[in-house]
Amino acid sequence: MPSTSADEFQDGLKIERTALFLDVDGTLLDLAPRPGAVFVPPSLIDSLARADDALGGALALVSGRSIDDLDRLFAPLQLRASGVHGAQTRFSPNKPKEADEEAEGLPRQLWMALTEVLFDFPGTFAENKRYSFAVHYRTVPMLKPRLREALQCLLASYAALQLDMIHGHSVFEIKPRGFDKGKAIDRFISREPFRGRIPIFVGDDATDESGFAAVVSHGGRAFSVGRERPGASFVFPAPENVRCWLARFGQRRGST
Repeated sequence: MPSTSADEFQDGLKIERTALFLDVDGTLLDLAPRPGAVFVPPSLIDSLARADDALGGALALVSGRSIDDLDRLFAPLQLRASGVHGAQTRFSPNKPKEADEEAEGLPRQLWMALTEVLFDFPGTFAENKRYSFAVHYRTVPMLKPRLREALQCLLASYAALQLDMIHGHSVFEIKPRGFDKGKAIDRFISREPFRGRIPIFVGDDATDESGFAAVVSHGGRAFSVGRERPGASFVFPAPENVRCWLARFGQRRGST
């Protein structure tokens, strides 16, 4: 596929043959010191609703947040979504969310051990997402090397759980092996209304790279935010640019 800008690529698409997958934090929303402090522009909710309508429902949020958290952020809008890096999936806004077959909740014992480790890292904090534990260090970036080492030691002591640690923007996330954003996108693509469409995924960090690989393997396109990422063919400077680009989808209803 020739190298073009994101706008030129969108202009060349047939809207009825396009599927759109969107990361949230750092992609649609500007990053904040804590996940609960993000700001959701009202115009973004309108843009998502219009784009979802224009795409015939072939739009899904693919996020590290839980689906319940996504619903809270974008209320009253509810979209097709994958949460906790592919551990949860909602194939239709009218149906309940499902857990990935390989996703199991992490044990309380591990959570207690993690919180004990973080006593030695003031300024960090952890989120318990059931299927993953996210350790944030945005306000203390100088702790990153020592924190990574401590978390790797923790994972080694729980080797029987077969855990992975993925790195996002100022966050380390601990999760079981077996599910990721790429597999979540594959699950969507195998179903209506996504089946047979050209998939696009927009994401911003290393946790999105499996999603980039998935859409490219299906003949689609991956766009990153903030910096170049493996598999991405275009870089949006910031989430604001993604929001502007997304708004154009709602204006293309019925166009070819």
